[in-house]
Amino acid sequence: MKVLVPVKRVVDYNVKVRVKSDGTGVDIANVKMSMNPFDEIAVEEAVRLKEKGVATEVIAVSCGVLQCQETLRTAMAIGADRAILVETAEELQPLAVAKLLKALVDKEQPGLVILGKQAIDDDCNQTGQMLAALLGWPQATFASKVDVADGKTTILREIDGGMETLSLSLPAIITTDLRLNEPRYVTLPNIMKAKKKQLENLKPEDLGVDVKPRIKTLKVSEPAKRSAGVKVADVAALVDKLRNEAKVI
Repeated sequence: MKVLVPVKRVVDYNVKVRVKSDGTGVDIANVKMSMNPFDEIAVEEAVRLKEKGVATEVIAVSCGVLQCQETLRTAMAIGADRAILVETAEELQPLAVAKLLKALVDKEQPGLVILGKQAIDDDCNQTGQMLAALLGWPQATFASKVDVADGKTTILREIDGGMETLSLSLPAIITTDLRLNEPRYVTLPNIMKAKKKQLENLKPEDLGVDVKPRIKTLKVSEPAKRSAGVKVADVAALVDKLRNEAKVI
């Protein structure tokens, strides 16, 4: 069974994000970029499935600029067997990514697609669900435990009321949560081995997908700074401020 793992190149989670002065987006010039943490968990889970003998091949996929090759090399250093880059300079929105992934699924015929539940840059949490809808496959989101056996996968996921267990027939879509696993440390020998692994480069046109943005971002701005709190002399002063300034009572 093949496992397809989409990975996204994002601003590193340790970097303080800054908005461009003209408000058109986030400044990524000379900023450290890395693999989306949820996608790293997805790669780790796919590699573990291969180590258990459940999966035969792990394919990492990324969509975006040429520099996404670095992210794919990281995925291969973790343990992915090969990688595919769909190179484009267009701003990719979740639906466009889902369409590209559907085309790749049709081409590669994996038994399982594992991806992060969301990217830490746009926080959309949409791609996995859209891909499942386009393919007509069953899906399990926010997985915190994955078991695959006898052509089925059992997923444990967190919900507001506690834990939920789902059983899906393969092929299926899984999106990963933080508690699923802890990604392994990438060693130097594996980084060197990853440089020799196959990395295929495609264009959206090769897959017959239109990735033109359907949504336009009008303005990006930082959240308003919170003002400092004040001390009040007594309960009467507190009630007065709540009623006349905060207007919450």
